Amino acid sequence: MSTKIIFIFKIIISIIILQTLYYKFSGAEESVALFTKLAGENEAYLRVGTGVLELIACIVFFIPKTIWLGATMIIGLMSGAIFSHLTKLGIVHNNDGGLLFGSACLSLIVALIVLYKERKNVPLIGKNFK
Repeated sequence: MSTKIIFIFKIIISIIILQTLYYKFSGAEESVALFTKLAGENEAYLRVGTGVLELIACIVFFIPKTIWLGATMIIGLMSGAIFSHLTKLGIVHNNDGGLLFGSACLSLIVALIVLYKERKNVPLIGKNFK
């Protein structure tokens, strides 16, 4: 897989994740309602904490030596998002037609592809991959 395609994948994931940060950090009604379903009165901690982790993941995703770490963080975050949709939120949340769920699925798949491509650069275990 070419470096250009991987770069395009990284841009796609970053656009998907970073555009949601405005809603998380500004306390937008939709974001507060979503995280209230997940965490009740502690929604602000989960909402802002998730946003901070997503921001960090997107930053390290573009640093050549830590692409693998960003991909791993995104895989974890999107797995949590997908699990939340399947167990508490529903695939369609707030009449979004499944857009949030689909975005999480797309981000997870693309992050898995990027991590596979970067597997040789993972410290300690990367040298075992051919």
